[in-house]
Amino acid sequence: MNLAVTPSHIPAFAVHVLTASGAALGLLALIAAARGAWAWMFLWLGVALIVDGADGVLARRFKVADMLPRWSGDALDLVVDFTTYVFVPAFAIVASGLLPPAAGVVVGMAIVVSAALYFADREMKMPGDYFRGFPGLWNAAAFYLFLLKPEPWIGALTLIVLVGLTFAPFRFIHPVRVRRWRNLNLALLAIWSFLALLAVLRDLDPGRWITAGLCVIGLYFFAFGVLLPRRQTDQDDA
Repeated sequence: MNLAVTPSHIPAFAVHVLTASGAALGLLALIAAARGAWAWMFLWLGVALIVDGADGVLARRFKVADMLPRWSGDALDLVVDFTTYVFVPAFAIVASGLLPPAAGVVVGMAIVVSAALYFADREMKMPGDYFRGFPGLWNAAAFYLFLLKPEPWIGALTLIVLVGLTFAPFRFIHPVRVRRWRNLNLALLAIWSFLALLAVLRDLDPGRWITAGLCVIGLYFFAFGVLLPRRQTDQDDA
């Protein structure tokens, strides 16, 4: 089998490069976090989210798996996702000073260990394209921690609960892939993204109305799979 990259393979390889660029964005986010530039960190993580959403569509469009079997798009995606969804946010959570000093490093280690196990779980997906348990969205958890700035012990307790929910057998929505109420979910995701951008541009101090909107939409996505009756989520597979 000829595994060389020929001119006909360039579009497919470019998709892999796009996916890998998420690691570079993760590095920029980490540098910003190390400097305490939290808004910039979330901005780079937001760009990484856009890349993560686009590369799958392009991979299917250019048949990347068939054109370039030498490179595993799934493995590449997991490496980048762990960097941007887990490792950088965990560092930010530890370095933020928003948790009790004695708990910060312990919580950070619990986050990266639990997420590593979750990413290796072959049963991380449930019927209907739901995630099983809390799906390692530590970039979102860190965002709300910086946005709400709760009492340190409340923040630490909440994060520990999320670590535990990583292994809980409840359904967590994928707002793009789950068929149930997809149009509503996509609309809310777009609104959330806009409000989150405003919050970042305002240095994570956007005011009560933007904060309230972000919290309401976040609670909706968190509760969607849990509260929707099982028989309805099973229909998503049909």
